[in-house]
Amino acid sequence: MPNNPNYTDDYILTVSCKTAPRIVAGIASYLTERGGYIAELSQFDDKITGHFFLRTLFNIASDSGYSFEDIRTGFDELAKKHGIEWAMHEVSRPKKVMIMVSKFDHCLVDLLYRYHKGELNIEITAVVSNHTDLQTIAEREGFRFIYLPVTQDTKEKQEAALLDIIHETGTELVVLARYMQILSDDLCKKLHGRAINIHHSFLPGFKGAKPYHQAFERGVKLIGATAHYVTGDLDEGPIIEQSVLPVSHAYYPEELVALGRDTETQALANAVKLHAENRVFLSGNKTVIFK
Repeated sequence: MPNNPNYTDDYILTVSCKTAPRIVAGIASYLTERGGYIAELSQFDDKITGHFFLRTLFNIASDSGYSFEDIRTGFDELAKKHGIEWAMHEVSRPKKVMIMVSKFDHCLVDLLYRYHKGELNIEITAVVSNHTDLQTIAEREGFRFIYLPVTQDTKEKQEAALLDIIHETGTELVVLARYMQILSDDLCKKLHGRAINIHHSFLPGFKGAKPYHQAFERGVKLIGATAHYVTGDLDEGPIIEQSVLPVSHAYYPEELVALGRDTETQALANAVKLHAENRVFLSGNKTVIFK
């Protein structure tokens, strides 16, 4: 109920649990009995895994006598009854995002542009890189730039420093915007569900280095990019968003690389937007996404 003075700001409730009866009814009753107005509701019952997912956008009547904190605190009783994993978010509060880069600038530039245009509900806490090539871009846009060079000998130390920065800044999501370093298994576990990578290939095909050259050698008719959550298995994490472009035998590797930049920026920006709006649920090695 946007712009209605009789209602508060918008809030989002996300729910996942084992499939069971009366969950939707229980949630709807809980919110409406406390002056909640449900503006959107999306749900999915996975018949393979027996798992249930729900996302709802709601606001609260100003004269209900309930605050957002009241509703959030009280929901725990219902959650325990149904074994629900849940979270409530204020839509007006942006997600705190750290962007990690190396030398390629297109994904960083695109994210900063969308941020300034108000397309992404995020707050950029820092730009971190293992090179200094993009420092000028980050600082010109007014963002803190942190240089963390990585070698085989310093990797563990620098990952510890990275975690310190994440904690210091309250970063909720790490975005690897063509960050060309493989994160350790330990760091991947600590960032589970909180780190998104863009891979310049339509996964699960052409993993690892130089995927456009691999695509050229196979004579593909489509190239693409895949935004996925980071796991310890290289380019194997749950897929959030993919983007593709048609190509032909006439495109050489360098031309595929140039064309591919568009798919990379699009897929990464869409994935960040979906995550920032709490539309993505992890389900094993897959995702459930309410668009």
